[in-house]
Amino acid sequence: MTDSQPISKAALATYLALTFSLSAIFWYLVITGKGEGQPLILYLMWCPGVSAILTRLIHQRNVRGQGWLPGQPRWLALSYFLPVAYALTAYAIVWLTGQGGVDLARFTTPILTFVVIGSLQSTLSATGEELGWRGFLVPALAQRFSFTRTALLSGLIWSVWHYPLIILANYNAGTATWWALLCFTVMVLGISFAFAWIRLRSGSVWGAALMHASHNLFIQGFLDPVTVDTGRTHWLTTEFGAALAIVAMITAYLFWRRRDVVSGEVSSRP
Repeated sequence: MTDSQPISKAALATYLALTFSLSAIFWYLVITGKGEGQPLILYLMWCPGVSAILTRLIHQRNVRGQGWLPGQPRWLALSYFLPVAYALTAYAIVWLTGQGGVDLARFTTPILTFVVIGSLQSTLSATGEELGWRGFLVPALAQRFSFTRTALLSGLIWSVWHYPLIILANYNAGTATWWALLCFTVMVLGISFAFAWIRLRSGSVWGAALMHASHNLFIQGFLDPVTVDTGRTHWLTTEFGAALAIVAMITAYLFWRRRDVVSGEVSSRP
């Protein structure tokens, strides 16, 4: 599928400028503590999405090409359960090797509440990012580059966007900053292959939104809380540890092997 409205270089530049300019406002407020943390994070996560919509309105006079339709249920299901699989694999390795403990008693939220309400809340924030990264950026890059470069470039931009909070705020696991940056970047680059593949294969942005929501929910809301630090655990777990980074690269390889399925595909759905 080819997009009926190609995304120009000017539009791509506009999107990146808007995203990082709007985000800088909330980076500053979060870093300096001049506002409530959670609302600011929500506003920050919506900067890429708002920028994508503004960019399309400026350059296209419409918001087509975002992948608004839900696509096939199988891609939505894959999107939601994939993070559960790769994250649980990473944490299970840490638990089984004794590099970290596990205490399920730490998780006190009712399962139904966690899955239903948690997923809805997580999707609300994740959609803000995904309307930008996968709704706009991935299709824009896919029109110019191979699948491999599209995944790598989108992942690099996505990871760099988090750097101000990792370096200057408390968005890390308490390990050395260089380690947090390294592991986080490798992890994001790895899962970006899955995100890009699902976006291009399904023609929908909603798979990416669900995948992002599931990733945040199960890692931050379940796996991190039930993991017991035994000394070196934080160097391996969380989004800033080696275990998830390694499993993410394996995930990248699995989707990279199927790159021929999505080469050159960009959603043209309204």
